[in-house]
Amino acid sequence: MSNQFHLQPLLDLAQTRTDDAARRLGELVAAERDVAQKLEMLEDYRREYNDRFVEAARSGLSPDAWRNYGAFIAKLDEAILAQRRIVEQSRAQTTLGQRQWLDQRNKLKAFDNLSQRHQAGVVVLDVVGG
Repeated sequence: MSNQFHLQPLLDLAQTRTDDAARRLGELVAAERDVAQKLEMLEDYRREYNDRFVEAARSGLSPDAWRNYGAFIAKLDEAILAQRRIVEQSRAQTTLGQRQWLDQRNKLKAFDNLSQRHQAGVVVLDVVGG
């Protein structure tokens, strides 16, 4: 009996796809971390700018300066909302990437189990037959 595992090409393909899914998941996690950091930076800057506005308002602001502060804070709020949507999308992509990696890993495990059973069967036949 041949000890060659006839499903080896599928096992190899499953390994390649699992490696690719793992690499992609790593990229997705890094991208999620980057967009979350950008959101945090925007939120921090908004708080700092608002604090400056409060301090300036205590000292007295002209109507134009008041409008300028308000307009800029509104722009920051828009940017924060947009960045939050990006973070949510990135998290969803990461979750999908995790599922894809798990699916590929499970397929790989199934082929690997078949391969191990095949090898165990060959060993048993060699011992019994030999």
